[in-house]
Amino acid sequence: MSNVHEKVVGQDVVQPSDRDIEINDKAPSPTAQSFDGEKSDEELDSNAQDGVRIAEATTQAWSKAHLYTAYIMIWCIYFVNAMQQTTTGSLTPYVTSSFYEHSLTATTSVMSSIIGGLTTLPLSKILDIWGRPQGFLLMVIILTLGLIMMAACNNVKTYAAAQVFYWVGYNGLNYTMGIFVADTSSLKSRGFAFAFISSPYIVTVWIGGPIAESFLKTSGFRWGFGTFAIVTPIVCMPLFGLFMYNYFKAKKMGLINTTPSGRSIPQSVWYYLIQFDIMGLLLICAGMSLFLLPFSLYSFQSDGWNSPLIICMLVFGIVFLIAFALYERFLAPVTFIPFKLLTDRTVLGAYILAGVLFVEFYIWDSYFTSFLQVVNNLTVTQTSYVANIYSIGSCFWALVVGAAIRWTGKFKWVALYFGVPITILGVGLMIKFRAPDENIGYIVMCQIFIAFGGGALVICEQIAAMAAANHQQVAVVLAVEGMFSSIGGAIGSSVAAAIWTGVFPKKLAEHLPQESLGNLTAIYGSLSTQLSYPVGSATRDAIITSYGEAQKLMLISATAVLVLAVAAVAVWRDIDVKKFKQVKGMVF
Repeated sequence: MSNVHEKVVGQDVVQPSDRDIEINDKAPSPTAQSFDGEKSDEELDSNAQDGVRIAEATTQAWSKAHLYTAYIMIWCIYFVNAMQQTTTGSLTPYVTSSFYEHSLTATTSVMSSIIGGLTTLPLSKILDIWGRPQGFLLMVIILTLGLIMMAACNNVKTYAAAQVFYWVGYNGLNYTMGIFVADTSSLKSRGFAFAFISSPYIVTVWIGGPIAESFLKTSGFRWGFGTFAIVTPIVCMPLFGLFMYNYFKAKKMGLINTTPSGRSIPQSVWYYLIQFDIMGLLLICAGMSLFLLPFSLYSFQSDGWNSPLIICMLVFGIVFLIAFALYERFLAPVTFIPFKLLTDRTVLGAYILAGVLFVEFYIWDSYFTSFLQVVNNLTVTQTSYVANIYSIGSCFWALVVGAAIRWTGKFKWVALYFGVPITILGVGLMIKFRAPDENIGYIVMCQIFIAFGGGALVICEQIAAMAAANHQQVAVVLAVEGMFSSIGGAIGSSVAAAIWTGVFPKKLAEHLPQESLGNLTAIYGSLSTQLSYPVGSATRDAIITSYGEAQKLMLISATAVLVLAVAAVAVWRDIDVKKFKQVKGMVF
């Protein structure tokens, strides 16, 4: 399998002769091994960028006890972050409402989520060039700053800016810890390691709401943000200290030598512009922003998709994305991601699968909670329990799948013969069971199927993308995977909105009794109005019937999209990750 890897992955990184950091390839080091006792290649990659080489040198200084401690710390940080995200999300409507500008909530969320989603692209270069600890500390500072701004905000504009800082820091912190796990885990164990650090979501989905409610009833939403602004750095700093302790330990062992670069300030600026592939980053960030924004903004335009603004943004977004691909292929002195890797069938298949999973999920999930309340007459709490089945089930099943990959060394069979079929089964069965007069138990059954399928597929597509790359490329490969997920989510939401706005009001007009037709606009636009009609009344029955007809089209669309998942997985190479050595030093 190593021959296949060498054939696929090209080395496009250009390194200057004068370096700020020298990695001593010949320095004596302790025996590099995994927890299984397997020997790992001790020779450091001389072509890798500084951040990657420092990570490889540092892992040779890690002790097993420190590595276990780091994983426990990461789990705790994920726990706090997950609890924090659930809590702050519940507080957001109360923040905007306190300034009597609740209508701006969606707009601020759109911008912050897009910017936060694209942050991992430049962050991946920071991690590769400057180092993992530096990127980690930067994200902790940005996240904490965002929480402080939210606690102290005195208008919606300040809160919108705070949301951008928060999501940049939140996404970046989780991404950085994921890269650390990739640095310190063998490829065969990485799926289980990723599942382990994500497992706090099994617990936090139940406690975020009660915490937010407690703050609202006592000290207010400001202390909700302020408390996490204090807790977050306290929880994160021990891990940063452990990072730096082992970095200095590696320097003391002679694995890392710091030398003056000899560059002037203008030369250093130019050097980092080249190393960060700044032109490539600008092209892809501009292209992705312009491409994603219309999916959320078109409904605010009177002409919808025919609006000149929307058309312009889409056209320029596509142009910038094409320009990015051409620049990376023919002009970039240091490529953001090697072009050969972009065209590798395993990597591209993993990216397509990531996009497809988010497309189909957001198509069927966008109005799911409303459906449960209106059609199944569940309370808000009961609705949250059903809606969270996916988070709980996927995180739990990911642990099982990670263990299976570690034992067998193969991941393609898990995705092709289990993940994809059971996901299609779960979504397809909802066409029948997510309808009026069907028992809620069948919906729960479908959610369990989808959760197990999703838990398997997310782990497998991440492992597939990393298996076709070398250590130098892991950070960028995962960043681009996240980018495809963002695209998929935007497309899925837009399809759901298009079906809902095109079908639901028309069906209401057909089914509502004559005495309720005058209230059609209010019924269509307000969940509270829909719920105000008692179960069993003619109007409520008409609303339920309209929900069922609109939801049926959404579920058919989601099931049809999943056909692409079969093709995306089928093109993967059947890589045996047990025979694949990607990282060096003490690894899990």
